[in-house]
Amino acid sequence: MNQYKKVAFYTLGCKLNFSETSTISRLFEDVGFAKVDMSEGPDIFVLNTCSVTENADKKCKQLVKKVMKTNPDTFVIVVGCYAQLKPEEIANIPGVDIVLGANEKFNVLEHLENLEKQEQAKVAYENIKNTKEFVPSFSYGDRTRSFLKIQDGCDYFCTFCTIPLARGKSRNASIQETIDEAKKIAETEIKEVVLTGVNIGDFGQGGEENFFGLVQELDKVEGIDRFRISSIEPNLLSNEIIEFCLNRSQRFVPHFHIPLQSGSNKLLKAMRRKYERELYAERVAKIKELNPQTCIGVDVIVGFPGETDDEFMETYNFLTELDISYLHVFTYSERAKTTAIKMDDVVPMDKRKERSRMLHILSEKKKRAFYESVVGNTGRVLVEAEEENGYMNGFTENYVKVKLPYNPDLANTFVDVTLSEIDRDGIMKVIMKESVLSQ
Repeated sequence: MNQYKKVAFYTLGCKLNFSETSTISRLFEDVGFAKVDMSEGPDIFVLNTCSVTENADKKCKQLVKKVMKTNPDTFVIVVGCYAQLKPEEIANIPGVDIVLGANEKFNVLEHLENLEKQEQAKVAYENIKNTKEFVPSFSYGDRTRSFLKIQDGCDYFCTFCTIPLARGKSRNASIQETIDEAKKIAETEIKEVVLTGVNIGDFGQGGEENFFGLVQELDKVEGIDRFRISSIEPNLLSNEIIEFCLNRSQRFVPHFHIPLQSGSNKLLKAMRRKYERELYAERVAKIKELNPQTCIGVDVIVGFPGETDDEFMETYNFLTELDISYLHVFTYSERAKTTAIKMDDVVPMDKRKERSRMLHILSEKKKRAFYESVVGNTGRVLVEAEEENGYMNGFTENYVKVKLPYNPDLANTFVDVTLSEIDRDGIMKVIMKESVLSQ
């Protein structure tokens, strides 16, 4: 392994994957590897895959081909959800050398002895039912924020989802172990931590510890200014969590991302979701009652088998009436080994695309209305370093994206602003305090 000096990484998929890639990256750096871009002809290339959509599978093949063009001798290692679900399929991709499943990806260094390109890739994975270990992870590299993995796996078996098959049962470290990871982040220059996992509200799985207990303890961690909850199931977002985050917390911001998937109770049942639309509406109402300026994001799926025009409009109208801030719209795609792939009444792809287009337009309207509702308010912006056309961006506590005149001294700092107007790109312009302008 000593002759290999440069390693590159690429991550497909969710925030959880990014946190895990960062942890794997640190394993390499700790034994002397230099981290480089995949375009720089790395000696080793680690691809962390996703398999939520068909496009992620195709992207995996494209990336392997791309890195092999820069250096035909690059040793290619593929890990992640796609690697667990379809290891033999990945092993047959030209250029791939090692495929590591869920149990093996954090042991990657153990697989790097006597590295030589072989005709047949090495595959190391176990039945996902045997995956019980939880490996804490957090992303590091973005100075502004870190994704902290607090939970992995899922005990829900939604009919459209392969994640339980790729990541196994729900599991987590103890609250104290999770706090210890957060304290490591607090020792860096990172100002904001995003809590991530597959089903973070299931933290503790009904044992003595739970997600609310974790939230309360994280709130006490000095050195981290903000905690943001990435995504939480509506049935697990209790009123006590909402009240704590919005009324009593020092560090949790007024921003929730709550998956809905459908506004039709019939479809929610077919999806095997654990709530009905009425509960979802109650959660949104409770949040807005306590803090009307809270940002609420929503996941929704269009084109699920059996979704009629009437049921889609039920979802559309439900979302129109809800006081939410933006949508993440997913077009249903058939996934092997799921229950939904066997369902009748398949929605034609052109209808799926049209419904997606309608919800994307609705999302833009919702976001615009939310931004308009906060014009004139003051906010605290965490400024990001990147420059774009003489400006830099940042986000308020409640996830309003703002633009500021470029000033490198402001990167990774908090700036108090007044939200003034929405520009043509849908980003908020602000008025900064004079003390900031004089810096």
